Parts: sequence; structure tokens; C-alpha cells
Amino acid sequence: MAGIIAASVVTGAIAVGSVPVVLGVLGFTGAGITAGSLAAGMMSTAATANGGAVAAGSLVAILQSVGAAGLSLSSSLMLGSAVGSGVGAGLLLL
Repeated sequence: MAGIIAASVVTGAIAVGSVPVVLGVLGFTGAGITAGSLAAGMMSTAATANGGAVAAGSLVAILQSVGAAGLSLSSSLMLGSAVGSGVGAGLLLL
């Protein structure tokens, strides 16, 4: 049982820690959206669909916000516990 708990905690921490890396690879960075990236394509599509602007609260706006500022503490805790719980539940079923 201790191994399952440890695996859950570790995978939850990895999930939280990987968010900035994954968003950076996609093009959502602290300096803005990287030209030529998947994020730039998403932003272009969202702006075209919305008459030239990216709507507040849209997926592109949320991902850019997280890419620029990171996850809030509450979001980090929710993501970590959700991933960790899923891994723990999966390991219990094995």
C-alpha cells in the first residue's frame, strides 16, 4: 500500500511540474505566444472566429495565462491530486 501512495504522490508532482514545460513546447510562454508554434495557430484560429480578437475565457486565453503566470496554488493542488488519485486507483486495480 505504501508503494501505491508513493507512486500517486510522485506522479501527481510530475503532472504539476510538467505543465510549464508542456505549455512552453506548445508555444505558450511567459514572453507571449511563440511565432510559428501550435499556440500561434490556435490564437490565429480563435481570433479569426471571433472577429479579430481572442475571447476572454477561451482555451487560448486560459493557456496563455497559465503559460505566462503558471498555475495557481489551488489549480496545482487539484491537478496533482486528480492525477495522483487516478494513478493510485489504477494501481489498486492491478
